Amino acid sequence: MSTDEETALIRETVAKFVDRELIPLEPHYLKSKLPGSDHPELTAEQKHRLRTVSKELGLWGLDAPEDLGGHDLPTRTMAAVHEELGRTCVPFVLPPDSPNLRMLQAAGTEAQKRKYMQPYIEGRMVSAIAISEPGAGGDPAAMKTRAVRDGDQWVLNGRKIWISNARAADFIIVMARVGSDARQGGITSFIVEKDTPGFVIEREILMLGGGSTYEIVFEDCRIPADSVLGEIGKGYAPMQLRLRTRRLEMGSTCIGIARRALDMLCEHARQRETFGVKLADRQAIQWWIADISTRMHACRLMVRDAADKTDRGEDVRHEASMIKVFATEMAYEACDHAMQTLGALGMTLELPLNALWQKARLMRMYEGPSEVHRQSIARRVLGLRG
Repeated sequence: MSTDEETALIRETVAKFVDRELIPLEPHYLKSKLPGSDHPELTAEQKHRLRTVSKELGLWGLDAPEDLGGHDLPTRTMAAVHEELGRTCVPFVLPPDSPNLRMLQAAGTEAQKRKYMQPYIEGRMVSAIAISEPGAGGDPAAMKTRAVRDGDQWVLNGRKIWISNARAADFIIVMARVGSDARQGGITSFIVEKDTPGFVIEREILMLGGGSTYEIVFEDCRIPADSVLGEIGKGYAPMQLRLRTRRLEMGSTCIGIARRALDMLCEHARQRETFGVKLADRQAIQWWIADISTRMHACRLMVRDAADKTDRGEDVRHEASMIKVFATEMAYEACDHAMQTLGALGMTLELPLNALWQKARLMRMYEGPSEVHRQSIARRVLGLRG
């Protein structure tokens, strides 16, 4: 079977899963986000069904190594998977979450892969990553969390913020500085298991769209010497690999968001009349549809190009930055135009459109805000260092 045939088959399977299992849960999920609601995002029974059905469909471990029970699918195929998942506002991740998987795969020892990566692939473990700090978001040189060797242990001290999944994670990959090197070379990654003494989840931070992140503190947190993920002082490259993986995912997810927004826009435009004229016949609406469609096509080609380069082992930092900016702004504007087309209906919290719009807005910030990526793109084009 060719890559294109395999991609089409996987896309069809994921699309049916989204249509039959996730989209029908949207009313329940949206109800949980209403002010004052005490409903869970998804019930235990709903989560169990999603995990059971997706596993039965063979959708677990799609890009995980074959020797660890995965399917080792190429990045282009995974792009199709994330595009289909992007069409719904219901949050569900097919185990395992690829970015941390890539980091473990690239830098983990055989013992670490058996202990963490294997159960992560099998859906028995949840992970998180702690990079950002108060005052040091997109600037690794400002990172202040420190790790000091003490005999057969490392001692972590510092503070991290904007950490997703911190409370649910079985282990967290923590970026810290070893020594006094103020450059990227001092950054090292460590694996910290939950319930480790000195690892404190200080507070939950409610985010746009109803999600949560966490601020965590390390107070003389002692971890074993073999908790280092990769080489001491060389954690920046694996961290960037993880970030690039997420940015390519975001490109595909944004295409899915824009597709759903465009579908809702077109459905309403065909039905709604104002002053005796269908919205679908109005030039303003037609131009929005044309612009969204064109940008979706361009974004899909950008993602496909970067995916193919990734599978060939090429460096796609430049492409990933361009995708991160282009895709997130495209999805946000697609949702905004759809909301404007739907009028008052587009302002309600009862439709998935508002949740997708908030998701797209949030995506413009995490994994590097658009302004930082634009600066990086320009500096590479100009040939500037740093």
